[in-house]
Amino acid sequence: MTRTRALAFSGLLIGVLLLLAVVEASAAEKRLRLSTTTSTENSGLLAALIPPFEARFGLQVDVIPVGTGKALKLAEGGDVDVTLVHAPELEEQFVKQGFGVNRRYVMYNDFVIVGPPHDPAGIKNAPDAKSAFQRIAQTKDLFISRGDRSGTHIKELNLWGKTGFSPSLPWYLESGRGMGAVLIIADQKRAYTLTDRGTFLSFRQKLDLAVLVEGDPALFNPYHVIATNPERHPHVNYLDAMLLIGWLTSPEGQKVIAIFGTEKFGRPLFTPAAIPHR
Repeated sequence: MTRTRALAFSGLLIGVLLLLAVVEASAAEKRLRLSTTTSTENSGLLAALIPPFEARFGLQVDVIPVGTGKALKLAEGGDVDVTLVHAPELEEQFVKQGFGVNRRYVMYNDFVIVGPPHDPAGIKNAPDAKSAFQRIAQTKDLFISRGDRSGTHIKELNLWGKTGFSPSLPWYLESGRGMGAVLIIADQKRAYTLTDRGTFLSFRQKLDLAVLVEGDPALFNPYHVIATNPERHPHVNYLDAMLLIGWLTSPEGQKVIAIFGTEKFGRPLFTPAAIPHR
């Protein structure tokens, strides 16, 4: 090969490599990292909500389903671009500390207390969730906790804090697992647990657990989406994070939420909340 041809070949090779680098960079820019609570994953909502977003905007969303505490920690460290969670007090602290921006209300459902149908602690007739927890503590019937700083765990701890009881072994077990796994453990051990309604309905056919306490305003369960602050973490994909926030709170995204679950369960698992309804 002559020197001229060698130089030409080298130039072509460098050009190809540069082109591949640009393509790879472009592909990388088309990925969005989302941390979220396990309830949005376990319930099947994300499987209905994310694909239409990906198709419309040509993005791939990498979903990381963990407890809310961990989901916020990932955003705090700049390891995700956006987070969808359900622990208002933790979310407000997260934003106040400058880790997140543009927090938006997306949807809500509720928590329920479930347990064996024969209800050994007799909580079915309890007037509210606090009283139900008090009865479980008094009878020392087995209770399975998420124990993972998730939104569900935070809500559970808040309820225990109102009872005057400090749950402990051997009747109180912390699993450190996601909601679906906790429901299966509670079913196997004939125990009580606190769960979001959406995940319970998704797992209902696999379980011999009954909803025993519901409807208490203290069991309200709102979800918010928050972008990771690009000023704190300049590398995050802020523009596409805002696309996802816009999608989730748009009429189209809210419609997906509104109808999710109706075909399979006869009722929606979540209620859209971003757009006021008259």
